[in-house]
Parts: sequence; structure tokens; C-alpha cells
Amino acid sequence: MAVLGALPPGVRCRPIREADREGVVDCLCRGFPERDRSYWIQALSRLSQRPPVAEFPQYGLALEKADRIVGVVLTLYTSYPGQQGDEVRCNLSSWSVDAEFRPYGAKLVTTILKRRDVTYTNISPAPATLKANWALGFRPFTTGLFAFLPAFSPGISHSSALRSCRVLEARSDLAEMAMLSDGERYILSEHAALGCLSLICICNGAAFPFVLMPRRIWRGLIPCYQVIYCRSLADLSRCAGAMGRFLLRSGILLCVVDAKESIAGLFGWYRHNRGLKYFKGPRPPSLGDLTFTELVIFGP
Repeated sequence: MAVLGALPPGVRCRPIREADREGVVDCLCRGFPERDRSYWIQALSRLSQRPPVAEFPQYGLALEKADRIVGVVLTLYTSYPGQQGDEVRCNLSSWSVDAEFRPYGAKLVTTILKRRDVTYTNISPAPATLKANWALGFRPFTTGLFAFLPAFSPGISHSSALRSCRVLEARSDLAEMAMLSDGERYILSEHAALGCLSLICICNGAAFPFVLMPRRIWRGLIPCYQVIYCRSLADLSRCAGAMGRFLLRSGILLCVVDAKESIAGLFGWYRHNRGLKYFKGPRPPSLGDLTFTELVIFGP
């Protein structure tokens, strides 16, 4: 059972510092032997380039014993502008604790979870940690994945106006970028720099932003795009046909998006209990919003 009380003498929980990089990578390699060391080196490098959010840690927290890193949890904090002030979201990732100190591993997470004004997410929980997630108050904000063929999706409406939607790849010099909010322009530009496909769909004089991430699913056999950002699943359905025709240029037929059921207007199938993702806090992320999470920053 996880120990939530005081740590034993000589063991302390503290923010990860820049000088800890090698020790953190060593610990993560021990905890995730299936990952190459270069994966974690890139992960920490990208975390170092993220803009700091208030007083929150840049990298996450570590358990330390005699100047040796024996436990790690990485944190990806992002501030989103909202109608009632900025909303802070934290994606918890890569929870790894050496076997000898595993009873104290929950201390890493409970220390982070003290802020009630922050929404915390866990988008890739290991099966062995699910009971701990529930005990810590995490609940699913998605119950499965919806795989769909956008080029064959009729959308919510069959009007000729919607069939004539055009799709553009987002660029800083694109005039249509001005049709989006500052926050959406930032999301599109930052995710494009991280290797995602950032798109703007223009329909009936309105602009709809989307971010898609290239993936390979079903044991790496099938290329597809995962929806990283859309304003709503209704917008995704509205623009799916136009996006699908755009994606056909690169030979991609399939997309996947987090969902709780089949999505009206999209031609595809819902897979229950696939890709479950969890949250704790005042506001769960919208379905179709995985912006600035480990999936994008670290890679699949």
C-alpha cells in the first residue's frame, strides 16, 4: 500500500532541478525499460523549453535519497485563458519509483495534487496504477476512442455550403490566422513546431482550428492522425469531410479522437475502454483537447 505520511529519514521529495537531468533520466530508464534513453533526454529538453507557469515546477518532482534520484513524476503545466481568468492544467506523466522506495511513491503525486484550482490529467495510466489513481480522486473524462474515416463522413449537414469548405495548413503568415483567437493561434503554431499538423477549416465565413498528430496504431501497422485539438466534436463532424479530402493528399484515411460514444456525422466505430484518460480538479478537458500533454511534448 502507498504510504501517504512522512517520508523516512534521509528521503526527501523536492522539485526537479536542471542539475538533476542525468539522475532523472537514469530513474526513468529503470522504470520504463521499453523506452530508449534518447526519448527521456528529448522529453526533459522539451520541458526545459516550455514557458514557466507561475510558481509551478518546470519539470516535476523527485524523490531523493543520499543525493540519488530514486523516484520521479514529470509535470506539464499549461495556462489557458478563460472567461473567469486563466485556467491552469497539469498533465502528470512518467511516474517512476525504484522498487525499494515504491511504498513512498504516492508522496510525489499527493504533493503535486494539493492545489484545488488546478485541473490534473493522467492520459496514459499504467494498469498497475489505476487503483491508486481512483484513490487519489482521478476520474475518467473519456471512456473510449472513436476511429473514423473523415473523407467518408457526411457531417451534421449536407448543405452545399458545408461541402465547399476549404482546409488550409496553418502558417504564421496565413491571413486566415487572424480569424482565430490569440490562444488558438498559439496552440496551432506551437503544435506545428512539435511535429503536429495544424489546420484551419473555413466554412461559411467562419474559421475552425484543428491540430492532428501523426500516429501508428494497431501494433504500428496502420498510419492515422489523432485529434489533439478541436473546439468541439460538433466542429470536428462539421469539417470532417473537407479535412478528409485534404488528408487524402498524404494518403491518410483514418483518424482517432477521444469519445464517450459514437459521434454524429462521423463515419466510424467506437471502441469502449480504449485509451482511457483521467482528470482531477475543477474542470475536465473537453473531448478532443490533448494540447500540451505528454503525447505531444514527449511523443507517443
